[in-house]
Amino acid sequence: MKKILILDFGSQYTQLIARKVRELAVYSEIQPFNYPLAKIEQDRDIQAIILSGGPASVYAPGAPHCDFRIFELGVPLLGICYGLQLIAYALGGEVDRAARREYGRADLWFDKKEPLFADLQLPTQVWMSHGDHLTQIPPGFSVVGHTQNSPVAAIADHARKIYGLQFHPEVYHTREGQAILSNFLFKICAFSTDWSAESFIESSVKKIREMVGKERVLLGLSGGVDSSVAAVLIHKAIGDQLTCMFIDTGLLRAGEKEEVEKVFKDHFHINLISITAGSVFLSKLRGVIDPETKRKIIGNTFIEVFEKEAKKLGTYRYLAQGTLYPDVIESMSFKGPSATIKSHHNVGGLPEKMNFELLEPLRELFKDEVREVGRQLELPTEIIERHPFPGPGLAVRIIGEITEDRLEILRQADSIFIQELKAAGLYQKIWQSFAVLLPVQSVGVMGDERTYENVLALRAVTSADGMTADWFEMPATVLGRISNRIINEVKGINRVVYDISSKPPATIEWE
Repeated sequence: MKKILILDFGSQYTQLIARKVRELAVYSEIQPFNYPLAKIEQDRDIQAIILSGGPASVYAPGAPHCDFRIFELGVPLLGICYGLQLIAYALGGEVDRAARREYGRADLWFDKKEPLFADLQLPTQVWMSHGDHLTQIPPGFSVVGHTQNSPVAAIADHARKIYGLQFHPEVYHTREGQAILSNFLFKICAFSTDWSAESFIESSVKKIREMVGKERVLLGLSGGVDSSVAAVLIHKAIGDQLTCMFIDTGLLRAGEKEEVEKVFKDHFHINLISITAGSVFLSKLRGVIDPETKRKIIGNTFIEVFEKEAKKLGTYRYLAQGTLYPDVIESMSFKGPSATIKSHHNVGGLPEKMNFELLEPLRELFKDEVREVGRQLELPTEIIERHPFPGPGLAVRIIGEITEDRLEILRQADSIFIQELKAAGLYQKIWQSFAVLLPVQSVGVMGDERTYENVLALRAVTSADGMTADWFEMPATVLGRISNRIINEVKGINRVVYDISSKPPATIEWE
């Protein structure tokens, strides 16, 4: 399959470039900026290259530079923001600090005959985010677009098919950005549209069969979107050679174990082993309050239980995981060190010492693509559209100590919250929703009696990828109904509050 290679120079939008390209049914692959030229030359499927944006200045000490021989490969190339400046720097142009930093919306004017801007309105709104700009274009290039503040907002060398944009076509605020990317892919690079959920399933089934042969595969099934889609895809390829293990940690939502068993054992007829281990997890969490300590205990205990139960099942060569492309990118892309906010939600990452070979059939996909693959595989909507749920489960939604009583209170309240969102037709409009049990009690009145019971916080956010999020503007009537049901039906809660914090500065989860 032909693909476009995206070299990452540290832009916060690099993954978005890849996703936008894939939405146009062209396969995209992200690699770090210093990806070896030899590997690019050897990969006959690379039909074009995009250089991403990035926070650095091309002249700064230690600034990320790719191998400049990339411009001699003869494949079409598009530089975005920093990528444009790198083209100029490498090919004889000049870049300098702009007199006025341009950030935000701008009107782009261009030559109507330019193929990169074919069929676009004049002018068109674009999104700028840069401090440096071109003061001299490289030999062989012409200026094909400008804004009020950027005389050189787009350049082109039609002979070599090298193009550069000072703005970001991949972001929502560039009104016709998708059309610009489409023009580059189809009018300039001559791609065909052969990337789809159907083609992915077909090629993946073939790859899995070739890789696994007659060996057996073990998969840790959580019931979330990623592991569920991985399970059904692998089962489609190798049938009963797959065994799934579901571990009930005692920290799950109401009815979760029963739902997983119904879908995978009864509907898809997958070999499913259910392990009840709630007492093990709860005993180790007794008295623990610190959220990071909770996560580490749960992660380590999960591994211990998985190892112990796996040994009972005999020999498996492969361990399957629902690793997604953002996880792969994060492990290899050009990013500076960042502060640890909290350890990752997924507790399913198992240690190398377990003597498995990894099978990660979804490692090429973004979340929205995984959902589409799930639809094609006919997974139930309840699983495909399920909101993200952290590996540590309800343990990180109980602030303070984890006890059976507090888990049951939260489980009941959370269930009512989700029921009412679905009844109101709001569940699929929300990225993530959940309830948080606070270590706070407040005075209330029920009947003629004074109460002193728990406070519950409700959280619902909208987001594209979980990296940033806005609180969901819940209709007051729905909030009122949810609060009324929880207070009346869940013994131990007498006050409900709604979290209206966005990310940043808050995180989505409370712990």
